[in-house]
Amino acid sequence: MLKKEWALAAALLLGATQVWADKAEELKRRFNDFISAGDMIESVQESPVPGLYEVVLKTREVVYTDENFSYIFSGHIIKTDSRTDITQERLDEISRIIPTKLPLDHAIKMVRGDGSRFLVTFEDPNCGYCKRLQRDLQKVENVTVYTFLVPLLGKDSERKSKNIWCAQDRETAWLKWILEAVTPAQADCESDTIEQNAALARQLGIDGTPTLILANGKRIGGYIPAERLEEEFAAVAKELSGQDKAQAQKQEKKK
Repeated sequence: MLKKEWALAAALLLGATQVWADKAEELKRRFNDFISAGDMIESVQESPVPGLYEVVLKTREVVYTDENFSYIFSGHIIKTDSRTDITQERLDEISRIIPTKLPLDHAIKMVRGDGSRFLVTFEDPNCGYCKRLQRDLQKVENVTVYTFLVPLLGKDSERKSKNIWCAQDRETAWLKWILEAVTPAQADCESDTIEQNAALARQLGIDGTPTLILANGKRIGGYIPAERLEEEFAAVAKELSGQDKAQAQKQEKKK
């Protein structure tokens, strides 16, 4: 009897899963038809609000629709009892980048102190806020910084990026330019790294500099001062420590 009950439950679950998959595909199709811009949908799933579906676009935007695709809602869902911004939480989750999956050999590596903390930056040589960020980063100790040069601001940025990347000492060439305005020497090397960095930025939806990626994958768009960065490092350390503790407890239970 128990086997029959399990079989029935499994069949019902499978049926419900198929119904939802069909609904998601239908909403994807209707949304793409509506915007007439090819396949723009990353995912469709039920939102916390009954009858409302979350649509994540490949531009990393979040909108909502009803099950009949009669309306599209653009805005944030706020959970009133906890004052939680549900949409912002999803945007933060969607924008996270797994740092270990980035091609870090395409970035300028700079180590300060013991290098125990981790930071990735995407920067344009002619970006004013990147210059401010680098001045502040000189105050930050015990960090390893990987800087991807992405020339978003035109041909001069592309030239400078390539000359810095092709320099014998990339770190010195980068810091001399970004901190002291010493124009990088003309260099010539067979490398398409800067083009690949630009493609990577497009793939990740990075369209402004500086963009920062922390060890937990959190993305920060724009300049932040050293004091704020220290707060972010502390939050990351706390989060990762909690994850390590939870993993250790899980392993302990298996013994």
